[in-house]
Amino acid sequence: MLTYLEKLISANSVEEVWSNHTEKMAEYGFDRLIYGSTRFRTDRSLGDPQDHVMLTNHDPAYIERFINGGLFFNGPMVRWALDNEGSCSWRRVKERELRGDLSEAEKAVVAFNRSMGVTAGYSVSFRSVSVRTKGGIALTAEPGMTQDEVDELWKECGCEIETLNNLLHLKILSLPFFGLRRPLTDRQREALEWVGEGKTTQDIAQIMGLTPATVEKHLRLARTNLDVETTAQAVLKASVQNQIFILNV
Repeated sequence: MLTYLEKLISANSVEEVWSNHTEKMAEYGFDRLIYGSTRFRTDRSLGDPQDHVMLTNHDPAYIERFINGGLFFNGPMVRWALDNEGSCSWRRVKERELRGDLSEAEKAVVAFNRSMGVTAGYSVSFRSVSVRTKGGIALTAEPGMTQDEVDELWKECGCEIETLNNLLHLKILSLPFFGLRRPLTDRQREALEWVGEGKTTQDIAQIMGLTPATVEKHLRLARTNLDVETTAQAVLKASVQNQIFILNV
């Protein structure tokens, strides 16, 4: 446990954190994980998929349908995670199915999961820090493990497992966004940081030793990379993504 925590604390990238976490969860019998989080949730959607953080070690064939094909959005446990906080046994899905309480879209997801051997597990929904943020993780039990066995395991180790997954989530939130299509350059980052400090273009030009036109170019390219219209939006989004005001390590 101490080794895991030391690696978590010292990790400088999401990739490093995720590799360490999947190994730790496998020790409990959860060999396939899906972590997802968004900081741009609305009442009608989870925001732009390009702004999601989605991590998994599932088989590529499963990922292609469940994640890339969008099945996840109608997953019964995904819907539970969006409306709740804490942990929940996948027994809930079977109970809803027996009551005839699943929608047709949910039934399709359940059938697909069974065909791929994703049948027993637990989900953890993380506490949100704002109405725009949401995160959760699905822990799939290794093949051959029943839901009864998972529930017994959770009685013994559930508090520990849930705590470790919450620590994972908090660590990921503190790191630059995983898989950014167009990360900011050092100059773009610095220019946005000075804007965030309330400096004018003239101020920034003097501080950075550049011409005002060059500063404007860096800000324009930053807006393009972040896919926003205004510099104020760029500062906010870059801050949320932990791309500015960070230590270079």
